[in-house]
Amino acid sequence: MKKDLQISYEYFKNSSELSDIENTLFERAKEARENAYAPYSQFLVGCSVLLENGEIYSGNNQENAAYPSGLCAERTTVFWVAANFPNVKIKKIFVVGGPKEFHKKNPPIPPCGACRQSLIEYETKQNEDIDLYFSSMNEEVVKVQAVKDLLPFYFDSSFL
Repeated sequence: MKKDLQISYEYFKNSSELSDIENTLFERAKEARENAYAPYSQFLVGCSVLLENGEIYSGNNQENAAYPSGLCAERTTVFWVAANFPNVKIKKIFVVGGPKEFHKKNPPIPPCGACRQSLIEYETKQNEDIDLYFSSMNEEVVKVQAVKDLLPFYFDSSFL
């Protein structure tokens, strides 16, 4: 039997269509992107996270000459947040990425597979969906209502 997957998402043509808090998250992720350490790939990514207590934290990708030793912006940010606020739920995550030399044609940049799996861990842990937004510097934004929408066949602790 064949079954089709469908992913629901929202598309925003530019940041003027976002709410005030979404715009704040977008701006914080863009600012974080500018401080990314990406001398090898020249691919800069920033991430901002809104916690249930209203606090916003951001981070960026950090590369290393030994490529596997670097870390994506999403994991850098969420791991720091989880280490410092282990019992505070994550409400929203905003990711902005793309080549250092930005081009208007760059589409919204979604989290990589490793980041999706890591983000699922926190969504599952808190037993509550996390709104996930992703964009490039051209201000087009895609929003999914939950991280699991981007990784429908995810692996979690229920398999252990």
